[in-house]
Amino acid sequence: MNAGHPDRRRAVSRLALGAAALLARPAPAQAGSRILLGASCALSGPSAQLGIQFNRGARLYFDRVNAAGGVNGQPIELKTLDDGYEPDRCKANTEALIQRDQVYALFGYVGTPTSLAALPLAVDAGVPFFGPCTGAEALRDPFRRNVFHVRASYYDETALIVRQLTGLGLKRIAVFRQDDSYGQAGLDGVLRALAPLGLKPVAVGLVGRNKVDVAAAVRAIVPLRPDAVIQISAYKSCAAFIRQARAAGYGGTFYNVSFVGTQALADELGRDALGVVVSQVMPYPVSTTLPITREFLAAVQHAGGGASANYSSIEGYIDAKILVEGLRRAGPRPTREALIAGLEGLGHHDVGGFSVDFSPRSHRGSDFVELSMLTGDGKVRV
Repeated sequence: MNAGHPDRRRAVSRLALGAAALLARPAPAQAGSRILLGASCALSGPSAQLGIQFNRGARLYFDRVNAAGGVNGQPIELKTLDDGYEPDRCKANTEALIQRDQVYALFGYVGTPTSLAALPLAVDAGVPFFGPCTGAEALRDPFRRNVFHVRASYYDETALIVRQLTGLGLKRIAVFRQDDSYGQAGLDGVLRALAPLGLKPVAVGLVGRNKVDVAAAVRAIVPLRPDAVIQISAYKSCAAFIRQARAAGYGGTFYNVSFVGTQALADELGRDALGVVVSQVMPYPVSTTLPITREFLAAVQHAGGGASANYSSIEGYIDAKILVEGLRRAGPRPTREALIAGLEGLGHHDVGGFSVDFSPRSHRGSDFVELSMLTGDGKVRV
């Protein structure tokens, strides 16, 4: 059959179309060379420590795995792009990670508004989206098969905070929140916890994302003399509010959810941190009582340099450790579907005193929450 024959031309056309389709399709697996993960988080700007510390903690574990030969013989590479904690930048980063870099999975996203910007892209592409550092319900409900959460939700955190406050007889509660989806998610949790008690916040003050202009929020909250203020924002704005509220004569207690960045908040406040409460969704990072914290502290000590033990970095470490177990179960030629199945097959999985539960019907890993208190010398007590 010569090249000009109609059957020959149709066969060549079919081959060309098939090749074009294969080239256009995102890579379902990365066999034989590396496992490329993609992250978008704040590495600059007023929320930078949230992304920096989480990323450092994750790399501690990935470096350990790579030094031992990788996962099923393949090294892990984490490509991290800076989004400055801005949703538009995160969306552009995610498009690049999925389409240009063809990452195997998304990991290390930090924040509610940024994770929500990435979510539809991950869902459309079928890319596993593992362990975003956010407790927002909008990422958990409805259930999405490629999205896995390690940390407890903001509903869990705010329920514990409200239970603690009302148990002490403190019922006049105000909320200082970021004016975006993160702040709304935290407020929703507070409202949900207060409603069965017949209570509502006495005041709500707002601050813009990545902003520290809190004067309007101070004016909205302090004159009403609440017993306590629950803060749903990042460390710089929360520190600014605490200082300005106290300067305006406020003598009540400040409670924060975990995403504030505990060590970053303590560093920002200095001696003014004394008595500030933060809910936590990870084990106390400097404890020597749990196997996972001892392992983490040994990794920090071995790494030296800029590595430090704090709640943000241990979250990155634990998330990386759980993801690696899912990768091991995905086999030597891991597809995205194999990773999802591997993670769902973990069931009740203990990483050394901290557990997650995954199944084909639930990807809400943990509901662990406890309260901590900052001291005036930069430390955290639980």
